[in-house]
Amino acid sequence: MRFDIVTIFPGIFAGIFDHGVVRRAAAAGILAVHTHDLRDFTHDRHRTVDDRPFGGGEGMVLKPEPIAEALEALNVTPKETRDPTRESVILLSAQGKRFTQATARELAKLDRVVLLCGRYEGVDERVNHLLADRELSIGDYVLSGGELGAAVILDATMRLLPGVLGNQASTQFESFGNSEAEIAAHDQDGAPPRSTHGAGGLLDYPHYTRPVDFRGQTVPDILTTGDHLKITRWRREQALKKTLRNRPDLLQNADLTDRERAFLASIEHS
Repeated sequence: MRFDIVTIFPGIFAGIFDHGVVRRAAAAGILAVHTHDLRDFTHDRHRTVDDRPFGGGEGMVLKPEPIAEALEALNVTPKETRDPTRESVILLSAQGKRFTQATARELAKLDRVVLLCGRYEGVDERVNHLLADRELSIGDYVLSGGELGAAVILDATMRLLPGVLGNQASTQFESFGNSEAEIAAHDQDGAPPRSTHGAGGLLDYPHYTRPVDFRGQTVPDILTTGDHLKITRWRREQALKKTLRNRPDLLQNADLTDRERAFLASIEHS
């Protein structure tokens, strides 16, 4: 899979992609990451990429011409003939749709993703209409530019590629992971995992490791029993509790059993 990042600050990404699973995926030939300086696609001596907004107002706006020339130079397929199952151009913007794990799974199926990093007050809207397939934001806040968002999207997406992680099941049994039904469908023998439970779009359950006692806080006894059925049930309940506490909005559309809904109700009224 290939990622192209168009930015006015390509140096930002040097440290981010030189470590961890991104570096290993690139070394293994699973992933290719290329950063491109938007200023290389300008034609004036000042290498101008921005201008004042029409209609007045504060700040500067990224011009459409350098971005269009960058995509042409990178041989990105024009939007009108682009195959959405293989290639996508994404504009990073505070006005975009929120990036989610589901979006990462969509992108991981593609051959190529181009990330356009916004800056200043924004990007000329014609870039969104004429060049980009979608506009994404990583959260309900405003950053100085799209570079951090691009790094987040790349990291969340590439770790879903086969062969990137040592154990690919790690991408299923985690926060916002696949549902239990999806996981069972992909399991070789069709049986649910013995001691873990698919997140089903909720937050992951708490994890513990050695030592058993850390500053007076001990590992829950149930995790040392070896009873996989009880461990599975406990982990699911803990995931529900954590989701209710930290992200109750995720429960609104969650596929829950009657027992799980009763469990949540007991917590809310306790």
